[in-house]
Formats: sequence, C-alpha cells, structure tokens
Amino acid sequence: MRSQRRLRWAVIPLGIVTAVSLAACTPTELNGYLPGFLDDGSQATNHTAMVSGLWVNSWLVLLGVGVITWGLLGWAAIAYRRRRGQTGLPVQLRYNMPIEIFYTIVPLILIVGFFAFTARDQNILETQYEDPDVCITAIGKQWAWDFQYNGDDCEETSDAVWTMGVQAQTDEKGDIVSELPTLVLPVDKEVKIKLQSRDVAHSFWIIDFLYKKDLYIGRDNYWSFTPTREGEYAGKCAELCGEYHSMMLFNVKVVSESEYEDYLDSLREQGQTGDINEAYVRLQNLPGNGSSSESEGGH
Repeated sequence: MRSQRRLRWAVIPLGIVTAVSLAACTPTELNGYLPGFLDDGSQATNHTAMVSGLWVNSWLVLLGVGVITWGLLGWAAIAYRRRRGQTGLPVQLRYNMPIEIFYTIVPLILIVGFFAFTARDQNILETQYEDPDVCITAIGKQWAWDFQYNGDDCEETSDAVWTMGVQAQTDEKGDIVSELPTLVLPVDKEVKIKLQSRDVAHSFWIIDFLYKKDLYIGRDNYWSFTPTREGEYAGKCAELCGEYHSMMLFNVKVVSESEYEDYLDSLREQGQTGDINEAYVRLQNLPGNGSSSESEGGH
C-alpha cells in the first residue's frame, strides 16, 4: 500500500507537468516541427495532420520507451555497482520467467500497435477519389516535370491542357536562375494526380504535403488529396534518378477556383491543348545548361 501511494504521488506531478507542457506547445511544436502548418495550425492538405499525427505520436512512444530503458540502465549501473571491498562476480541470475515474458510481450505490443495505426492511416491516404473535381497527370522525366490538366477524368485527354518543364538551371554560385515547372491546384477541391514516368524511376514529393509517391516505368500510380490552403510550395524528385537528379525541382501554387480556371484558359490561348505526348520532345534542353536541342530530339 505504501509503495502504491508513493507511485501515485510520483505519477500525478508527472502527469500535470506533461499536460501543462503540451498545452503550452505551439502548433509547430505539436506537429513535430514538420512543414505544412501555419502558426494557427492550418494544414496544407486534408491529410497533412494525419501524417504529422502518426509521425509525432510514434516518436513520443519511442521516446517514452527510450527514457524508461535509459532509466533502468542507469539505475542498474548505480544500484548494482561494485562496492569497496567486494571481489569476484556477483550472484548470477540464470532464469527469470516474468522478466523474459515481459521483454517478449511489450515489444510485440509495440510492433502490433505501430502496424495497426500505420495500416489504418495508410489505407485512408491511399484511397483514391472515384469522382474527383480535378484530375492531373504529372509526368517525370530526366530531369524535369510535365503537367497535364485533364478536367475531372484522368483518362480523357481530348480537352486537356498542359505545360512542359525543363530542369533547374543554376549560376556559378549554385543559385537557381531559371523558371521551374509549376503545378497549379485549386483550393478546397478534390484532386487526383496520375503519376507517370518517361524514362527511369522517379518520386513525386511536395514537401509541405508530407507525402510522396513513386513513379514507375510502364505502370501508372495515383495520389488523391484536397489542398486546403492557398499558397506556394516546393516540390522535388525524391528518388535518385541520374546525374542531374538534384535539379529535378518544381513549384506548386494552390489558388482559388477562379484563378485556376484563368490559368487553364491561358494555356488554351497558347495552344497547349490535347494529349501532351503528341507534342513531347525527349531532349528539350541539354543536361545542365538548358540549351535548345530540337535537332537531337525525338517523339
């Protein structure tokens, strides 16, 4: 009874300190300093908070396990240290079934728990919209991105509009001096992105959205989400894809629905309509310098 009272008086202050600490945290701190959140806690997409929650809660559990483990190691090192006058080895413990069962059950619970929460969130993140408001095809190539806006049907390309990008160009200091490919998205609209690769494996990563998807050869991949905050975001290829992989960058602009429609109209006025594959040239720029190379290109 006395030991239980002591434990209770130790747990209560710890719980109060923890609650106060968490209450004093800013949205940035509560989300583990991950990108994609403003100071008011607003997220970049409808799934950003879910990814952040899985990441932060996993680390909290692991930190708790680490603190307990480090505490037990420190306690054992102090309590069972060799004292003055002692010689030889201490009494050896060969078997302790309760401890061995504990060491087996606790890791099993942790593994099953991590798997369950990860599988739950992944199932939600990987569920594709059946009838999206906007369907876009993002095409990775060495070493840039093309974007085709297909309306609400990923397979229908007759009324599509598109933009082609070239890889980032830098000056002698390494600063980017060229215009990066830009993906424009309407805010608060269901977006489904069809991911394709023209050559090797790439990975489509919008950093603030806290999620990335691989692009494979001969297989289409999909990603569905809803942008929830207007703004500009950075994107890049997250899969080593060759010599100029680091220059395979792009920008993302989340705009209002009217601005999005105006942008599509501007592409139509430029004649960038139909299936992008009919206009595609393999070598739009020489690697590393952006020079025109139409004579070397091919469809």
